[in-house]
Amino acid sequence: MTDVNTAIENEIKSQDVVVFMKGTPQFPMCGFSGQVVQILNYLEVPFKGVNVLDDMGIREGIKAYSNWPTIPQIYVKGEFVGGCDIAREMFQSGELHQFLAEKGVPVKAPAA
Repeated sequence: MTDVNTAIENEIKSQDVVVFMKGTPQFPMCGFSGQVVQILNYLEVPFKGVNVLDDMGIREGIKAYSNWPTIPQIYVKGEFVGGCDIAREMFQSGELHQFLAEKGVPVKAPAA
């Protein structure tokens, strides 16, 4: 296993929800990363953002690691969930809330 893969795995294991993104949760540097942050913040999900712009090895390595070509990438309890489009679709259908709750991730109660 490469050092990059080890670093990626350590990040994924560091918290229940990890987002590999451009920028930080406080200052997303692309619209797609910003949308994912908005969704997770709306659901009040604690998550860690990993800024791929800080490390080109991580930026390219995460794409190979997940076999997914785009960033952001969301991991829940070590499981790759998807990118912005998948998160948005899951959020709009209510599936993301249910998925997070089933994984034991604290999430805001859905609106009645």
